[in-house]
Amino acid sequence: MLTGIQIALIGGDARQLEVIREFSELDASVQLIGFDNLQYVFNGITKAALTTEVLRTMDAMILPPVGTDDKGYVESIFSTNEIQLTDEHVEALPKHAKIYTGMAKSYLKELSAKYEIELIELFNRDDVAIYNSIPTAEGALMMAIQNTDFTIHGSQCMVLGLGRTGFTLARTLQGLGAHVKVGLRSPEQFARAWEMGLEPFYITELSHQVMNIDLLFNTIPTMIVTAQIIANIPIRTLIIDLASKPGGTDFRYAEKRGIKAMLAPGLPGIVAPRTAGRIIAKILSELLMDQVKMGRNEQ
Repeated sequence: MLTGIQIALIGGDARQLEVIREFSELDASVQLIGFDNLQYVFNGITKAALTTEVLRTMDAMILPPVGTDDKGYVESIFSTNEIQLTDEHVEALPKHAKIYTGMAKSYLKELSAKYEIELIELFNRDDVAIYNSIPTAEGALMMAIQNTDFTIHGSQCMVLGLGRTGFTLARTLQGLGAHVKVGLRSPEQFARAWEMGLEPFYITELSHQVMNIDLLFNTIPTMIVTAQIIANIPIRTLIIDLASKPGGTDFRYAEKRGIKAMLAPGLPGIVAPRTAGRIIAKILSELLMDQVKMGRNEQ
C-alpha cells in the first residue's frame, strides 16, 4: 500500500488515468495538476494548481511519459491552461522526493540535477521497454495494414535493430507468415536471429539487402535509412520508423523518391493507452513502494 505517501501527478494523456486509478486503489494521497477538465472522480484524489506550496510536502512528482519540452512546459489533454515546470517548483520539493517520467529532455535533467532531486526515467528500464514492445508491435502492424494493399503473410519484411522492440516485432511478423530479415550489428544478435529462423544480416550490408523488400521497420534511433539506402529501396516499399524523434530515416529523400515513410514514435500511448497506462502504473507503484520501504528503513 501507498498509504501516507504524497504524490503530485502533473499533466499527461489517457495513460495517466490508469496511473491515477492504481494510486487511488493503493491509498496514496494524490494532487492532480493540469486536470481541470477531468470529469471522472477518484476516491482520495484531489485537484490542485502547480504551486510551490503544494510541492513542498510531496514525496514524488509524476510527469507524463514525455516529461517536459525544452522550456519546461508539460502537455496535458485534460487542461487548456499552460503548465510550466520551473526552477522554483523543483527547488520546493523535499530532498528525499523523486521525479518520475518516461523519458527526460535536457531541461528536466538539468533542473533535477541542479536541485539534487533524483530523476527516474521509466523508459530506460528493460521491463518497461519489453512490456511496451507489445503495443508498439501491434501498432506498427496496424499502420502497415492500413497503408498497404497486400497481406503481411508472404510479404518481404525488414526490421532494423533487434533490441527490445525489434525482437518482439520480428517475432510477430514471423508469426503472421512474413519473410523477415533483421539488420543488426553484433554476432550475438546474429546468432539469436538465426536460431529464431529469421534472416539476419549485418547493418554494413543494408544497401544491398533492401533491394527487394515490401515493408521496412526501423527501431534504431540514429540516421540509418539514408538517401543512399533509400535509392536502392523499391518504390512500393512502406517505411515505418519506430525510433524516437527525429527517427532514423531521411524522410525528405523518401518523399522525393515517392516512397511512403512514416515516423511513428510513442505507439503504445496512441493505439493502446489503457494497456500502456497499466504498464506505467504497475512499475510506478512498485518503485514508490520501494521508496516507502527505504524511507522507513532510514528512520
